[in-house]
Amino acid sequence: MSLGQRVASDGQLVRLLQIGVVLEEVVEARAYEHSDTLSGLDASTETLLEEAAEESAGHRERLTALIDDLEANSVPFDRIQPLVAEHYEADEGFDDVLYDQLCNEETAYKFYDDLIDAIESSEVEFSVDRERLLDVLSEIREEEAEGVEDVTQLMETE
Repeated sequence: MSLGQRVASDGQLVRLLQIGVVLEEVVEARAYEHSDTLSGLDASTETLLEEAAEESAGHRERLTALIDDLEANSVPFDRIQPLVAEHYEADEGFDDVLYDQLCNEETAYKFYDDLIDAIESSEVEFSVDRERLLDVLSEIREEEAEGVEDVTQLMETE
């Protein structure tokens, strides 16, 4: 299913929200992996990674609450994190860490922006309140935009 299409059912909405959950799980796992495996990160980068991981965990909780309202199950973080760790090794230098984080934030922002557009263009009545759904997704999108700004500012100061 493409996000260029309208969201036509609760089932499609659940799958898209679950993609958001997995996206947040990947961002969280990468931030923790960078923090745990790279030595010599400065305090600003450590703080940025910690805040990114905490923010992603909060986003997952908010998305999972929406999924729960749709009476569907999400993929548990403890099943995703080992897969991410297995396929992703955070052994790059400082610039690569910030670049990776910037890509993560931009990818998440774009995903939520496209998802909001797809929901807004849909005329389907979902079993979750549309206004609440859009409010939650818009807040997450805004936080991702702020994350892009934070990483960009840190990259410019380094």
